[in-house]
Amino acid sequence: MGLFRSDELLGIAGETLSFALNAAEETHPREYMGYLRTEEARAVGLDRNGQIITDILVIPGTTSDNSSATVDANLKPNSAQIVGSVHSHPSGVLRPSQTDLDTFRGGEIHIILGAPYNFTDWQAFDSDGNKIELDVLQVDLPDAEEFFDITQEDIDRELDDSKDDSSGFLSWLWR
Repeated sequence: MGLFRSDELLGIAGETLSFALNAAEETHPREYMGYLRTEEARAVGLDRNGQIITDILVIPGTTSDNSSATVDANLKPNSAQIVGSVHSHPSGVLRPSQTDLDTFRGGEIHIILGAPYNFTDWQAFDSDGNKIELDVLQVDLPDAEEFFDITQEDIDRELDDSKDDSSGFLSWLWR
């Protein structure tokens, strides 16, 4: 991410919305909850300035039942890339509850997913609980398998590099 970032939210990656809907369906009848994280549009192949929701962060220790999901606020990442939340309503009702509205104050956009979790069973809201339009964008997200495809050779190279340069991904080990 560059020094100057455009704060305009352009939309959500279709793949990310699909992931959230599938996760909510798998969690059903319990509520599902996560945080929305963005990337620069140019980082995912769009020739525009702005941010795109590309990731759902699920926080360890999140608890849920048929009527609520709770995250320990102390575990929420402190990052400008976190722009809001996503959670499911197993009832299918796509309106925020009073509890939802209380938690919406912690972000600029919030998505509610409703059963049966089809691609049309969701709605975005601003921090005041007003419905907003959020475009679903087809962008090229990094392949998760590629992201986690680290070989022993990569680790050895990184360890060798970190002895000379403290900027590698394992450099925190040497501090």
